[in-house]
Amino acid sequence: MGAPPIRPADRAFAKPGRRLPAAVAALVALLAVGAGVLVTLATPAPRPASAPAGEFSAARAYRNVQVIAARPHVAGSAANDRVREHLVGTLRGLGLETEVQDAVAPEAGQLSGAAGGATLARVRNVVARLPGTDPTGKVFLVAHYDSVQTGPGGNDDAAGTATILEVARALTTGPRPRNDVVFVLTDAEEACLCGAAGFAADHPLAADGGVVLNLEARGSTGPVIMFETSRNNAKLVDVFGRAAPHPVGTSFAVEIYRALPNDTDFTAFGDARFVGLNSAYIDGGAIYHTPLDVPARMDRGSLQMHGDNALGLAREFGRTDLGDLRAGHDDTYFPVPGGLVRYPGWLTVPLAVAALLAVGALGWLLRRRGRATVGTLAAGAGLALAPVVVAPLAAWLLWAAITTIRPGYAELLDPYRPVWYRLAVVALAATVLLCWYALLRRRVGPAALAFGGLLWLALFGVLLAVLVPGGAYLTTLPALAGAAAGLAALATRLDGPWPVVAVTLAGAVAVVVLLPPVVLLFPALGMGMGAVAALVAVLLGLALLPVVDLLHPRAGGQRGMLALRARRLGALPAGAAFVAAVVLAGVGLAVDRFDAAHPVPTHLMYALDAGSKKAAWLSHEDIPQPWTDRYVDRTISVADDFPGLGDGELRAGPAPAASLPAPKLETLSDTRNGDQRVLRVRVTPQRTVRLLTLHVDTRTATVRSASVAGRDVPVKARDGRWGFGIVFHAPPPEGVEVTLTVTTSADTVNLRAMDASDGLSALPGFRQRPATVGVVGSHTSEMLAVAQTYAL
Repeated sequence: MGAPPIRPADRAFAKPGRRLPAAVAALVALLAVGAGVLVTLATPAPRPASAPAGEFSAARAYRNVQVIAARPHVAGSAANDRVREHLVGTLRGLGLETEVQDAVAPEAGQLSGAAGGATLARVRNVVARLPGTDPTGKVFLVAHYDSVQTGPGGNDDAAGTATILEVARALTTGPRPRNDVVFVLTDAEEACLCGAAGFAADHPLAADGGVVLNLEARGSTGPVIMFETSRNNAKLVDVFGRAAPHPVGTSFAVEIYRALPNDTDFTAFGDARFVGLNSAYIDGGAIYHTPLDVPARMDRGSLQMHGDNALGLAREFGRTDLGDLRAGHDDTYFPVPGGLVRYPGWLTVPLAVAALLAVGALGWLLRRRGRATVGTLAAGAGLALAPVVVAPLAAWLLWAAITTIRPGYAELLDPYRPVWYRLAVVALAATVLLCWYALLRRRVGPAALAFGGLLWLALFGVLLAVLVPGGAYLTTLPALAGAAAGLAALATRLDGPWPVVAVTLAGAVAVVVLLPPVVLLFPALGMGMGAVAALVAVLLGLALLPVVDLLHPRAGGQRGMLALRARRLGALPAGAAFVAAVVLAGVGLAVDRFDAAHPVPTHLMYALDAGSKKAAWLSHEDIPQPWTDRYVDRTISVADDFPGLGDGELRAGPAPAASLPAPKLETLSDTRNGDQRVLRVRVTPQRTVRLLTLHVDTRTATVRSASVAGRDVPVKARDGRWGFGIVFHAPPPEGVEVTLTVTTSADTVNLRAMDASDGLSALPGFRQRPATVGVVGSHTSEMLAVAQTYAL
C-alpha cells in the first residue's frame, strides 16, 4: 500500500531529494557568512611602539593611558591638575598651539536632576590647534580627561584622551592638513558635560562651528561603534564608510541613542554650527565608573580601533571641503564584511512597502500553486507572532531567575563575564522558535509558517519606517530577500538545487543584517534588557525558517511509526537548543562568581546636618547587599534635608555624627525694594570638596532671577520645599558668588547650603569593605555630604 499523497500545506519552498546534504551545505554557508560578520565586528591587533610614525600605535597611546589613569581625577582635584599638566606638556611638545580654557560653564544635556534649577562647573579645558594650509573649516577631535570619583577612568575616558594625543602626534609627522584640526580635551564631563558646553558656547575657535569627532568608552573592550551622528548625516556617513578603516556603525544605533536619556560631550555640540560623529567601545560594562576601570583592564585592540578610525577620519575631514557636508537627509547604514552598506533615508518607506507587497505576492503565488491554502496562510501569519512574544518573555524570566540566584547583578550594567549568559539567551530564543516550528510544521505547513514569518518582518519594517526610520532595514531587507527567494524557488523544481540556493542566499542576507544587532545589543543595553536581543534573534530565526525546515524530515506522507519517528526527529533541534540554554546559564553561574577581582558592587554614602548634628548612612540599593544592609534599615526621602541629593527615596540608617564643617555662607550685599530682595552671597567650602549646592526655601521666597559666578542661570522651579537650587561642580577654594533676585513677604529667606566630598574611610562607624565587596559605578558612591540651613 503506497504512502498517502503530500498535502499542499506540507510543501515547503525547497524540497531537495538529498535533504541531509542540502541542510549541511546551507548551514555551512550561513555559518561562514556569520563568521565573516563576527570578523567584521572584531578589533584589530594592536600595533607596537615601533610602528611607523605616521600610523596609530596602541602601544604608544597606552603609555599616555597609564599616566592619565594613574588614579581617580575628578574635576577640580589635584590629581586632575596633574593630568592636565601632562596633556599640555605633551601637546606643546608636538609643536601645537596649546592653551587652557579656564571658565565657569553650564551643563549640557539633562544629567543633574538633583539641582532643580541650574548646574555649573569651573572647567579647565585643554585646547590645541594644528593650523591648516587652506582651511575651509575646522575639525574638532574631542574627549574628556576627567574621571569619576570612584575610579581612575582607564577606559572612560583615558582611552579617548590618549587616542587624541596619539592622533595629534601622527598628524604632526606628515604634511599639514588643508583644514584646521583642533584637539579639545574637556573637563567636568562626568559631572555635567560642562567642559564641552563651555568650549562650544564661549571659545573663539568654536564660533564658526565645524566637524566634531567625539571619542568615548563605556566598558573595557569590544568594537568601536559609531553610535551617534548629527542630523542629516548622509555626507558624514559617506566619509565614515570610506575613511574609517573599521567602519562599525548602524543607523539603528543612532535611533536608539536618540531615544535614550543619555548624553556625552557630543551633546554640547548639538546646534546648527556643528556636524559630527560620536564613537565608543561599550563591552565590558561591569567595570564602568568603578575602581576597576584601570589601564590594565583595557583591551588594546579596542584602543587600536579607536585610533585607526580617528586618524583616518581626521585625515579625510582634514582635506575635505567642510562647507559641503550638510545633506538634506539621514542615511540608513549598517556594517557588512568588507565595509558599510548605506542608502538614502528617503528610500526607507518605499523599500518597506515593496517588501510588504513582495510578501503578499508570495502568499498569492503559494495559494495559486497549491502550496498553501487561505486558511493555512492565515494561520501561519497569526501563529508567527507567538515566538516574537514568547522569546523575549522567556529571556526576561531567565534573567529574573539568574538575578534571584545572584542578586549582586542588579547593581551591574552587565556581568563581569557575560558571554555565557548572552549565549544562553540566544539558545533560549532558538528553543522557543524551534519548538514552535516543530509543533506547528505538520499542521500548518512549512510554506505557510515561512510566509507568516516574512509577513511579520515586513509589517515590522513598515512600522519602523514610520516610527524609527534608521532601524527599518533590520526587518525590511530580510523580508524582501526572503520573499524574492520564495518567488524564485516556486519558479523552479522544488526537488532541485536552486530552491536551496535561493533560500540560503536569503538567509545570508538575514544573517548579515540581523546578526550584528544581536551581538551589539547585549553590551549596549546590558543583560537586564537581554530580551531585546532575544527579540532580534527570533526575528533572524523567522527569516531562516526555509533553511530550518531542511533540518526536519520531508513533510507529509508518513503514517504510524514513520510519522512518530518524523516528529521525534523534528523535535531534536528544539531539544538540543533547550539543553544548550540550560547548560550555558549554568556555566555562567559557575564561572561568573564574585571574588576579589570581580567584587559584588555596593552603594553607600554619608549625609550630615551640621546644624542639628544628625547624620545618616544612605544607599540607592533597592535590595541592599549583605554588606550595605548593616548600615541601612528603612526607606526615606532626603528631599527636605538634603535637596542636593535629589528627591527620590533612598535606603537609610542612623550614623554617628562626624565633626565636619558645613559650607560657609556670607552675605555680600542685601538690597530690598518693596517685596523684592536682591541677595548677593558667597558660598565657601570649609574642606576639600567636589561640589557645592545652594537651595532656596520656596516657603520664604520666590526666585525671579539668579546668577552664579557672574553667569546668569535659568530659573526652573521644582516641587517641594526647596524649589530652586544651584549645583556647582569643582568649586574653587575661595568659594562661589551667587546673586538671587527674589520676591518675599517674609522677614527672612532660608537657604540650604551643602557640599560633598568623596571617601568614607575616616568616618566614625564605617567598616572597610572586604576584598569581595566593591563600589558600584555611581556619581554618588562614597559621597560624604554636609549641609546646613541659613536664615538671612
